[in-house]
Amino acid sequence: MVTLGMVGAGQFAGQFAKLFNVHPDVDRVFVTDVLPDRAKELAEREHLAGTFDSFEAMLDSPEVDAVAIFTQRWTHGPLVVQALRAGKHTYSAVPMAITEEEITEIVAEVRRTGLSYMMGETSHYNPATVFARQQVARDAFGRVFYAEGDYVHDMDLGFYAAYQYSGGEDWKKTASYPPMLYPTHSIGGVLGAIPGHAVSVSCIGVTDDRGDGVFDKAVSQFGNDFSNATALFELNTGAVMRINEMRRVGYPSHLRESRFRYFGTEGSFEQLATISLWQDKQGVTDVSDRIHTRPSMAHDDPRLAHVAPELRDAFVSGYAEVHDTARLPKEFAGVPTGHEGSHHFLVDDFVRSVVDGTLAPVNAWVAARYTMPGIIAHRSAQQGGQRLPVPDLGDPPA
Repeated sequence: MVTLGMVGAGQFAGQFAKLFNVHPDVDRVFVTDVLPDRAKELAEREHLAGTFDSFEAMLDSPEVDAVAIFTQRWTHGPLVVQALRAGKHTYSAVPMAITEEEITEIVAEVRRTGLSYMMGETSHYNPATVFARQQVARDAFGRVFYAEGDYVHDMDLGFYAAYQYSGGEDWKKTASYPPMLYPTHSIGGVLGAIPGHAVSVSCIGVTDDRGDGVFDKAVSQFGNDFSNATALFELNTGAVMRINEMRRVGYPSHLRESRFRYFGTEGSFEQLATISLWQDKQGVTDVSDRIHTRPSMAHDDPRLAHVAPELRDAFVSGYAEVHDTARLPKEFAGVPTGHEGSHHFLVDDFVRSVVDGTLAPVNAWVAARYTMPGIIAHRSAQQGGQRLPVPDLGDPPA
């Protein structure tokens, strides 16, 4: 049995607290937050075992076997390293980290300690990714020579509210977070399906012109004024991967915030907001019924009372036909999932990796390949699109 400590009690933490708490291999769940009232409220609402006064106090506790980090996105790297060095198995929300050095350090600590690490990348479990992964296994694509991943999440559709909730009075400083430093929802859906990893990139950033103080270099904590960015990657297989990270885009991200396309020598797959198509040299097959998730709850469900209305779309999805739900704990039945059915699989895969001593699907080496390319892409955009090499930390150990 695992005793888990959650770090961060924001809006997304609540859903995962519920899932960890009902997992049959999790004994107790604790929580800590820099705002103690948030931790106390989450513990009471989800009937958790209790709270810790600080992250350090949680790490010092011999009761806690593992931690799950749900803090702001630019804080993950150092917190993960600190947790691993304290001997805790570690789950981290995306992204893995925001610098090459942080990623390299995490991989080194996982290798040194033998502890479980998993990055909670939802796109690895996105039905489109699962479908494409199945088609690759069947060799239905032939050689995949080109693929696209788009994270089309407009600021107006939830992100303003999220940054205001987490950032307080100075929220605009962090709302300018560079799009390519949050690349895993797009890259993960491509590399989670097809062979290979990025070896070089050229990226163009689009300078924002809204004029509202967001994506303004004079305000930005990150010195960033790109609201959209497009990167073209070369993979080690010789294939090409194009990645879009868009924060100003006329697209219904509340219907589908990540979308993917894969082209092979024998077949192809394309996903739009409301339709998904498999295509080969004989014709076109609408596979939408296999890919699209069914709503598992209504927007006004009382279980979403703690979530801002602008963010509720992330929690109302159920499963898709391609999901292997039989492998999930029966205790998850009736518990809301989210992000196209991924939350249940994320929690179960991390717990399984801790209990069984196995590598999680999005382990440290895979997480590095989902995250590092975006860091280098942002650097390329800052240098006017110069083509740059993407470091690779290798395959996971057998």
